[in-house]
Amino acid sequence: MNINDKHINDGDEPEHAGADTAPAANSTTQNVRADDEAADTIGEVRTGMSGTFTSVTDDQSEISESSTASADIGNPINAADTVEVEGMELRPVLEAILFSTDAPISAGKLAQTVGLDSTKPIKAAIAELNAIYGQRHAAYRIEERAGGYQLLTLPQYAQYIQRLTKARDEGRLTPAALETLAIIAYRQPILRVDVESIRGVACGEVIRTLMEYNLVKIVGRAEEIGRPMLYGTTKHFLEVFGLSSLKDLPSAEQLKEPKTASDKSK
Repeated sequence: MNINDKHINDGDEPEHAGADTAPAANSTTQNVRADDEAADTIGEVRTGMSGTFTSVTDDQSEISESSTASADIGNPINAADTVEVEGMELRPVLEAILFSTDAPISAGKLAQTVGLDSTKPIKAAIAELNAIYGQRHAAYRIEERAGGYQLLTLPQYAQYIQRLTKARDEGRLTPAALETLAIIAYRQPILRVDVESIRGVACGEVIRTLMEYNLVKIVGRAEEIGRPMLYGTTKHFLEVFGLSSLKDLPSAEQLKEPKTASDKSK
């Protein structure tokens, strides 16, 4: 009997254990169901949030594309083609340099100033700036003058600028000074005696006046007895008359006959 009792007792232990574990199993099942419900709820929230984020992202994408399109319309130059110097875009750097000076600056000098080894990016950037100015209908352009580049206003605005500033002295040269200057410009390097032989009068004083205006300078001496001085025009002469080089001087066929007093009275 003791042995049977032992077996019975051993068999009763699982029954007792099963009775004790049943509530735990029910509790576990409830917890799993609760977790599943929570997971479903979270899944629905995530789904809704994902849809919200997707729509916001789409809107931002549309805004970004719209902004990019607007930028492309306002700027005809592709941003990928721009050149940078020391972390800054080349075009505004050149614009600032040219804006700060009243004299032409050569492409080589500009390249040296911004730290470039070639003038090709300088010329390309200037062309791009002029294209932007033209699209904006700006009142100025970067023009090539006297072997360099200078930021200048367009001719149609000259009358308004003249109302604000006084005309320079070189803009009021006498007919004799203009005639002498023209001879020197077209025949340089030229001796004073040759200028006088063309005009038929002494030109020493007129030449000195032109030198004071920085329109004429001594460019050398002739290989003749007494080594007389040779005269030529200056870089300032090119600036004043809006010329890139002496090759831009009008030909004889392009020059107009000066009006006489009788012509003006008609």
